[in-house]
Amino acid sequence: MNALDGIRILDLSRVLAGPWCTQTLADLGADVIKVERPGSGDDTRHWGPPFLKDTSGRDTPEAAYYLGTNRNKRSITCDLSHPEGQALIRALVLHCDVFIENFKVGDMARYGLDAASLHAINPRLVYCSVTGFGQTGPYRERAGYDYAIQGMGGLMSVTGERDERGGGPQKVGVAVADLFTGLYATVAILAALRHAERTGEGQVIDAALLDAQVAMLANLGANYLVSGQVPRRMGNAHQNIVPYQVFEVAPAPDGTREHIILAVGNDGQFARFCAVAGRPDLAEDPRFAHNPERVRHRDTLIPLLESLLRQRSKADWLAALEAAKVPCGPINNLAEVFADPQVRARGMVETWAHPYNPELQLVASPLKLSATPVRHDRPPPLLGQHTDEVLREWLGWDAARIDDLRSKGVI
Repeated sequence: MNALDGIRILDLSRVLAGPWCTQTLADLGADVIKVERPGSGDDTRHWGPPFLKDTSGRDTPEAAYYLGTNRNKRSITCDLSHPEGQALIRALVLHCDVFIENFKVGDMARYGLDAASLHAINPRLVYCSVTGFGQTGPYRERAGYDYAIQGMGGLMSVTGERDERGGGPQKVGVAVADLFTGLYATVAILAALRHAERTGEGQVIDAALLDAQVAMLANLGANYLVSGQVPRRMGNAHQNIVPYQVFEVAPAPDGTREHIILAVGNDGQFARFCAVAGRPDLAEDPRFAHNPERVRHRDTLIPLLESLLRQRSKADWLAALEAAKVPCGPINNLAEVFADPQVRARGMVETWAHPYNPELQLVASPLKLSATPVRHDRPPPLLGQHTDEVLREWLGWDAARIDDLRSKGVI
C-alpha cells in the first residue's frame, strides 16, 4: 500500500519543475498520467547526450535528463491544439483529483482548460499552475527559466567567490529554482487534497519559480530584512558562522590538491577543533572564543587556520576531526558519491526494468516511510506508452474509438 493510492493526477507539465513535483507524488503512490505532445513529447526526452543505451550498447531516444524526472508515471499523447484533444482532456478531468500544468499565463484559457472551466465540471479538482512569475504581477506573462530566476531571485548574488578573490556570480550546478518550486508545489497539492477530502472543495495553486527562489533565500533573506545590509558573496564560507568553509589541506601523494569542509557550528566544536589542530590557545583568545567575535575577526582567524590545515592530509584531518565530533567532510565527485558506503546503504540507487534496458539505474527517492514506502513499479514511460491503456481504464473506450482519434492525429 502507498500513501497516495487512489489519487489520480493529470500532468500536463514538462521539463523540470512540474515533472519533479509529479514524480514525488507518483513515488508516493498517485496514478500520474503524463500528457505529452504526439510525436515529440516532453522537451527533456531530447536533452542529451547522454541517452539511455539499449542492451546492445546503442543510444535510445530516451535522454538521461528525462529519465531522472519521470519515474512511476504513465504516458499518453494528446494534441491540445485539436478540439477533440481538448475534449479528451476534459473527459479525463472528470476522473482525476489533481491537474497540473506549466503553460504560459492564458494558454490554458485558450484551450478551455483553465481552472474556472475545469472546476465547472469537477468542483473537487486541485488545479496547480507552475510558471516563472505566477498568475499576477507585472511579470506574469514572461517566460521563466531557472537560470534567469537564480539571477533575479538573488541566489547568484550570494553564490560564487568573493570579488576581491577574482570571483563573480555563479549559478548553482543543478536547476534549484525549478526543484524548489516542484517541492513547494508538492506540499501545496498535498494540503489541497486534504482540504478537498474534508470539504469537497477544490482550489487553485499558483506556484511561481521566483516566489520559491525568494523564499529559499532563507537566513540570507532574513539577514537583509533585519539589518538592511546586502549580503555579499562569500565563496565557500558562511555568512554567519566561522569557521564554516572549505579549506585546502596537504596535497595527495601524487601532488593533487586536496580540500575538506570544516563546519564548526558552535564554540564547543571550535574548542575541540583547536585541540585537534594543536592550537588550544586559539579557543581561549577573546577574538575567537565565541562565534560573533570569530565572525568579526574572520580576516584574522582564517589565514591562521589555512596555515594549520595545510600541514596534514585529508585522511588524517577527517579521521581526527570525526573522532573529536567536529563536523567535517570530503568534497566528492559523483563517482565518489555513488560509491560511498552510506549512499549505498541507504539505497539511493535503484534498478528499473525499462523497455529499452532492464538494468536502468536511477537515483532513488529520498523518502523513507515505514508503513507506506514509495513505489518502484513503473520505469519512466516511453512516449505515449499507456495511451490505449489509460483511455480504456479511465474512460471505458473501446479500440475503435481510440483508433479513430489516432487516425485524426489527436493522440
